Amino acid sequence: MAGLPLSDDYPVRRVPVVTYLLIAANVAVYLLSPMSNMATWYGGEAFQRVCAMEIYTLHWAAIPKELLTGVQLTGATECPGGDFAKLPWVSALTSMFLHAGVAHLLGNMVYLFVFGPCVEDRLGRLRYLALYVGTGVAACYGFALSQGPVEVPMVGASGAISGVLGAYLVVQFRSRVVTLVFGIIPVRLPGWVLVATYFLLQYLLYVGSTASGGEGDSVAYAAHVYGFVAGVVAGLLIYRIRWRAGARLSDVH
Repeated sequence: MAGLPLSDDYPVRRVPVVTYLLIAANVAVYLLSPMSNMATWYGGEAFQRVCAMEIYTLHWAAIPKELLTGVQLTGATECPGGDFAKLPWVSALTSMFLHAGVAHLLGNMVYLFVFGPCVEDRLGRLRYLALYVGTGVAACYGFALSQGPVEVPMVGASGAISGVLGAYLVVQFRSRVVTLVFGIIPVRLPGWVLVATYFLLQYLLYVGSTASGGEGDSVAYAAHVYGFVAGVVAGLLIYRIRWRAGARLSDVH
């Protein structure tokens, strides 16, 4: 992601419960997954852990071919326990809570911690949760449509968090965000600059990845782009609906 945000100066009016619960859920799922060294019940031997990770990923991650066909892959693994049942559309939801490693998890959660409270406060808790889930699903299917029926699993909350950033650009672009540039220099930037830079970077990486055929690329830039665009659209729609509802109430009074 573009820079490392540390704090946003928007004064939230209430505790961002949904944001904190989403962060807690992502951390808990990671710690309980075979990707975490804390989850010792998956076995201590190398081959046991590798098989556990493979089965876990195939079971809960979003796989473009499954999303596009609606049919679970068969024979994708030779590990014991690979005969699980899976609903492909459900994986578009579960994949948002899976992370490949600590760095992947922390990077996503930092962005959610900084930008989530503001968007939650501006949209309201239920609308914010609907936006998070909806843009995450849109990012999954957008990635699947852009990649075609490939069998590479996709995990991570980046698509949903990109949706939160897109909504932030609509609802609170005036805020200023303290950001670590190059990982060491703290700079106070307008929120829209950081968010717009993030989108531009993801878009350029997406275009570059598409031009090279995506070879050697393990990041789903397409999901970031589609999630962000979905967040902008959803933010505009929700904000417009709230504005019109407020105007009607004012007319009544």
